[in-house]
Amino acid sequence: MPRSHRLVEALKKCLRARGITYAKLARALRLSEASVKRLFSQGRFTLARIDEILQVLEMDLVELARMARGGEGGPAELSVEQETLLARDERLLSVFWLLLNGWRFADIVEEFAITRTELTLALANFERARLIEWDAGERVRLRVAKDFVWRAGGPVKKAYGQRVTAEFLRSRFAGPQELLRFEARDLSPESAAVLTRKLERLLAEFGELAEVDSSLSPRRREGVGLLIACRPWAFSVVNALKKRAQALGQHSNRA
Repeated sequence: MPRSHRLVEALKKCLRARGITYAKLARALRLSEASVKRLFSQGRFTLARIDEILQVLEMDLVELARMARGGEGGPAELSVEQETLLARDERLLSVFWLLLNGWRFADIVEEFAITRTELTLALANFERARLIEWDAGERVRLRVAKDFVWRAGGPVKKAYGQRVTAEFLRSRFAGPQELLRFEARDLSPESAAVLTRKLERLLAEFGELAEVDSSLSPRRREGVGLLIACRPWAFSVVNALKKRAQALGQHSNRA
């Protein structure tokens, strides 16, 4: 797909997520609706015009470019075979996690309870699974996107999903680098879509910070977990109240 077409499609997705029609956008840009439709059908946007649209969307160009690069296929995933390899051996999964986070061969051997032979065998497994490129030396290059997501219901989540969540939440979250808050509010579908987009942006920035810090010595870094969740939800006691109100209404109607 041409780059300009991906950019236009990303803009369209953002408009749909915000519930902004071409007519609403036209009013904000002080153009006719026909002119806006023509812009999107022809894909001929000046940078100034794109900036105006982004202001309406409350977005920036970096975020739009990231969405355009993502294409229409959704987040990258490992193959089922690759996940199966990692799921059946937690030691392999641990080593792969270190590689994803920029750990080098010598640092892994020095900092963790794994021998050079064991690490070499692990890297050979990863190479056969096409997870890495490796020349039998100590330089490793990933063959998968660093920001991939584990498959929903896939081998790794089935094997470790509940364990990871339970271990992560086993904390008071009272430390200087810890934070856990839960908020619940009523939102429109459009606002919920905006919130989801902002959370996705936070995840992308989390990955970018990790990428920048991967060049630092392992002794200057520490593992940081980030848990993000967002879904239509209401507390069970509130739902019970709604059901009670509905039951009372039905009773009143019958009377």
